[in-house]
Amino acid sequence: MFYQFARPFLFKADAESAHNLSLTALKLLPIPSVGADSPSLAQTFAGLHFANPIGLAPGYDKNAEVPVEILKLGFGFTEVGTLTPLPQEGNPKPRLFRLVEDEAVINRMGFNNAGQQAASALLRNIPEQARTGPIGINIGANKDSADRVADYVIGVRDMEALADYLTVNISSPNTPGLRALQDKAALDDLLAQVMAARTRDTPVFLKVAPDLQPADIDDIVGVAMARGIAALIVSNTTISRPALLSRHAGEAGGLSGAPLRDMAQQRIIDFRKASGGQMPLIGVGGIASAQDAYARIRAGASLVQIYSALVYQGPGLARKINKQLARLLQADGFTNITEAIGVDG
Repeated sequence: MFYQFARPFLFKADAESAHNLSLTALKLLPIPSVGADSPSLAQTFAGLHFANPIGLAPGYDKNAEVPVEILKLGFGFTEVGTLTPLPQEGNPKPRLFRLVEDEAVINRMGFNNAGQQAASALLRNIPEQARTGPIGINIGANKDSADRVADYVIGVRDMEALADYLTVNISSPNTPGLRALQDKAALDDLLAQVMAARTRDTPVFLKVAPDLQPADIDDIVGVAMARGIAALIVSNTTISRPALLSRHAGEAGGLSGAPLRDMAQQRIIDFRKASGGQMPLIGVGGIASAQDAYARIRAGASLVQIYSALVYQGPGLARKINKQLARLLQADGFTNITEAIGVDG
């Protein structure tokens, strides 16, 4: 209720300023206790315990400033980043746009972050008892790096001890040439070096784009499975422009939010089919309700992540989805969420 009152005032500010204001609010304002999740939502995934399947996607908490506060909002897990070895400013402003009529967002942030060393200092100071859910770290390459694969290796070596899982992000459209690392030979080389760089058994996830052809999907699945990737995160933002209404529709960058929902849903179906149901999946893109999350789970996702919907619905969304998701499971006769994964496949 409070967010619906505050939203008109927040929307008077530009999107990036409002984003920064929300980070400050999380640091300063008390967060009411959520209470325990329904046991039906709990599962073990990639060797980690998740009290519920709703995570916050990377991009919000870029510098690992508020992971504990995010978990307190009712999220089962959160993912910080994208973090690069060296700090970088990202692309020129403005670079974040609300498409209010479409309940969507376009961003061309460009991996703006304070660098892995700054985030490491914050993550080391989190008390173990405050980590009420997994905290993942999303790693990327600096825009001007002479060796982007080496940047990912640095990310693994520097961040693995602080991460419950690592995500290799090669699917952002806002770093020129980055998505070329999804090509079969380049991806195999990258993942071989990433996995070889590990000194512990931290699970490694791979985040892929939605803008893929069937052959791309087959190649990615084959390489990821061969290299021991623990899960695929499907998907990042899209460079396509489904019929949009907003005056910002022509802005360059990655589109997220409601217009991405159907494409991202289909990609979960495609990746599950390509792997014969053997590759664990995390669904992202256009999820704004328990019904959206449930559809993604029934299509094959074990976990889901949200972000853009928070802009329009506020910080209580994770709690709302979890309560309604437990009811949907019960209505369909499932005693645990794992029973629903992929039943529509």
